[in-house]
Amino acid sequence: MAALVWLLIPVAAAVVALLWGTWAARNRKAGDVSELAGYARFREAMERSDSGTGVS
Repeated sequence: MAALVWLLIPVAAAVVALLWGTWAARNRKAGDVSELAGYARFREAMERSDSGTGVS
């Protein structure tokens, strides 16, 4: 029985490594579009707020 437990440890590590590898290689292109849109909104807001501050 102890031999089965020792065999289970590397099998479990392989399953965890497989899951992590799948997660790390996922497609992340959808997040870039929303981040770029948020950055564009930020730039527009900064340009609007810069015109009326009166601080030099």
